[in-house]
Amino acid sequence: MAVLTANSHLIYRDLYHRDQSPGNSGYPSSSSSFGLLSLRRLVNSRGERKKRRRNRWTTEVWGPQSFWAEASRPDSIEMEPIAGMDEFDRALQQAKEAAQPIVVDWMAAWCRKCIYLSPKLEKLASDYHDRVKFYCVDVNNVPQALVKRGNISSALNSNLLPGSRSQSGHPSSGHKMPTIQLWKDEEMKEEIIGGHKAWLVVDEVRQMIEKHI
Repeated sequence: MAVLTANSHLIYRDLYHRDQSPGNSGYPSSSSSFGLLSLRRLVNSRGERKKRRRNRWTTEVWGPQSFWAEASRPDSIEMEPIAGMDEFDRALQQAKEAAQPIVVDWMAAWCRKCIYLSPKLEKLASDYHDRVKFYCVDVNNVPQALVKRGNISSALNSNLLPGSRSQSGHPSSGHKMPTIQLWKDEEMKEEIIGGHKAWLVVDEVRQMIEKHI
């Protein structure tokens, strides 16, 4: 049976050509008809088994919905820039109406870690593209009122660079960039100061998101 299965298409071809040969009466013999019918059933059966195995693997490994969601998900989603208070309020209102949180990356052009972290946050955004929206705010290019609302203003007013200390000698979270905040119901719920390795920051941001979705 193994030999027959492996070479079924060859046997089928030989039987077909034999029945179509000039010396044949024009009608397939009963034995040939039986052989062709059996081979057709065998080939069809093999095709159906392969199809069932493929469908079962897709369903078990991915699931019908997970498979298409994974296939259609983008590799990264660019963070939407916020340039003013009105845009920030609009983002918060839309998130509240959707009962979803938003992630805000407060960054600066002079901050190397901000630039390095940005594409990694955009990749993380693709994992939550239908549940959480990511925004970025360049603190040097927006009104001071917006920066102050995010409690980031001390970094600009004191002219301190990331990681530096205040006059009292104590480190301040407002002095470090980037600062990644999660907002929900128009309130800041949690923040992460991204002064360490990018992959650790991304993991912390992921954990922060999971607590609020």
